[in-house]
Amino acid sequence: MKIVLQAKDLRAVEAHLEAAYPNEGAGLVLGRANDGAVTVEALLPATNQREAEAQHNRYELGPADFVRAEREAARRGLDLVGVFHSHPDHPNHPSEFDREHALPNFSYLITTVAAGKAGATRAWRLREDRQAFDEDVLEIV
Repeated sequence: MKIVLQAKDLRAVEAHLEAAYPNEGAGLVLGRANDGAVTVEALLPATNQREAEAQHNRYELGPADFVRAEREAARRGLDLVGVFHSHPDHPNHPSEFDREHALPNFSYLITTVAAGKAGATRAWRLREDRQAFDEDVLEIV
């Protein structure tokens, strides 16, 4: 699968995740899926709902975040297509915790934030058997 993301939106993701550092930051991704590609149209930054002592290596989005995202997607004629989050001072590949909590058919954009500065972002999709992620092609336009 290919994920198409505008450079300005990537900068917005990076700014949100840098602001959350040293904790994990997160948000939801709205867009359109067609012909093997997901085009990102909007990002909804969210507050990490995880208990304070676990936010440095875990994020949690609450039901209200998903309701807000679904409503905003419907209002714009879009779909809720994924989640973005950071891995503070860790690689930008999914953790076992990410795999256990991932939703099917979502794109997961993971950004490394090292010493408060966003690094590379990669895109991932959970396999149907839920055993692992496959990397999506992330195209910045």
